Amino acid sequence: MPRDDILLPQGRRAVFEANFVAFRTLLVKEIRRFLRIWPQTLIPPAISMALYFAIFGAIIGRRIGEMAGFDYMEFIVPGLIMMSVITNAYANVSASFFSAKFQRSIEALLVSPTPNSVLLGGFIAGGVARGLAVAAIVTLMAAFFIEIRIHNWFVTLGMLLLTAVLFSLGGFINGLFADKFDDISIIPAFVLTPLTYLGGVFYALELLPDVWRTLSYFNPIVYVVASFRYGFFGYSGDVPVGLSFIAVAVFVVAFWFLSLWLLQRGTGLRT
Repeated sequence: MPRDDILLPQGRRAVFEANFVAFRTLLVKEIRRFLRIWPQTLIPPAISMALYFAIFGAIIGRRIGEMAGFDYMEFIVPGLIMMSVITNAYANVSASFFSAKFQRSIEALLVSPTPNSVLLGGFIAGGVARGLAVAAIVTLMAAFFIEIRIHNWFVTLGMLLLTAVLFSLGGFINGLFADKFDDISIIPAFVLTPLTYLGGVFYALELLPDVWRTLSYFNPIVYVVASFRYGFFGYSGDVPVGLSFIAVAVFVVAFWFLSLWLLQRGTGLRT
């Protein structure tokens, strides 16, 4: 059996181990950060989703009855789970990175030999961890209202992970450009929230007039919600699941390299 030190030269092995330690340290720090203040990071999303389930599902859902052939409560659950992932993954990275800038602790990382890709990966992994943690909580809550059944595990978990990565990257870019704490709430309030509510979480796209349905296809969250709903029920409306994965993956790659480029330039870091 070949030895590791033959396959991987000692120098490269040492660099790999050092980078892995740096990545793991950043990830553990990020996880401890949101777990330390869990009443602010994990409980509010759970309460918000409980209200959505109670009001839109149990109360309004009784009047609506069905949506696209599914009980209305079942129909909105995938969208509500994805909504929680989007907002929490984004918020975790934008707030954490801006706090590091504000406290000037980011400078210690920037002058260290840690590559920018490792630094970026650590923050993104922390956002993904919080997004997935909140998704698990919301899914457990949903189990009290409906029977959770998964049509396609690969689509469900794949889109869940890609979405958490994508919006964590978006939060990182927001944190880079933010000059004050108010700046990290502008994008969620004026961009993410409208796009989420218009992303097919509470309705099927085929109910919209032709003009509004066409405009909806320019909303990236439509593809996220539709493909995640397909993972649950095998239904995505007229949004192709393959196209959704391609679109989200392209955005992930583009945001990753954009973040690295901005980090290399020192955008928002140099005073």
